[in-house]
Order: sequence, then structure tokens, then C-alpha cells
Amino acid sequence: MKNNRLEYLIKAALIGAIYFIITIIFAPISYGPIQIRISEALTVLPFLTHAAVPGLFIGCILANIYGGYGIHDIIFGSLATLIAAYLTYKTPSKILAPVPPIIINGLIIGSMLHFLLQVPLIATILYVSLGELIACYFLGYPLLLLLERRFKDLF
Repeated sequence: MKNNRLEYLIKAALIGAIYFIITIIFAPISYGPIQIRISEALTVLPFLTHAAVPGLFIGCILANIYGGYGIHDIIFGSLATLIAAYLTYKTPSKILAPVPPIIINGLIIGSMLHFLLQVPLIATILYVSLGELIACYFLGYPLLLLLERRFKDLF
């Protein structure tokens, strides 16, 4: 039992750390009303393991602390990732695994950036959703297929 708990914590910590590092490496395109947060490709991982849910949440909190949009992004941005990760975990089909992050982040982050930056709401929602679509389907979905095929024992 302890090994399973330790394994879960290690997976969550690694996923969170990788999310944070990728976000920071690509910081110029990870923040703002027009963004492609490359680390969001990892939001498909809850389809494979529940440990990705808290891992992504913690990684996102750390990335949003670094990001400079303040308490609103730390709270709402991180909660958006938590909700999307949980819904991805509950998604019945791997082809649909990227959908929750696209919708949830598009709506919540788009609305938050509209409020913080006074930019047009619909445009911001669409830009964030497009960035999520790129990160989740063009990067995340192939990652999901690769991990499922090559590293099934890890999950």
C-alpha cells in the first residue's frame, strides 16, 4: 500500500515539475491574451493516470505564481486546470481527452484575461481556446498515444 501511495506522489510531483518547467521555458508564449502554453499538452495525462490531476494543478499554481498576473491567475487559472484535469480523467474516450482543457481554459482564462487586461471577451476566449487546441490536440494527443503505446507500464 505504501509503495502505491509513494508511486502516486512521485508521478504527481514529476508531472507538476515538468508542467512548470515547460511553462517557464516557453514563458513568452505561455502568458497573455494570445497564448500557446506548450505545457498544456500534458493536460491529456489524466486520461492515463489520476496522479496527473494534482500534479497539473500544483504545476499550474507554480507557473501562475511566476507568470505575473497576480492572485487572479493563481486562483482562477489554477482552478481551471484542476477542473479540466479532473474532467479529462473522467473522459470516456482518448480522442476526447483534449476537449475539457480547451473548453474550460478557453472560458475561464479567456474571461479572466478580459477582466484583467480589458481586452475583448469573445476574441480572448477564442484566442485562448485556439492556443489550447494547438497544445492539446497537436502536441498532447500524439503524446497520449505515444505514452499509451510505449510506456503503458508507467501508468
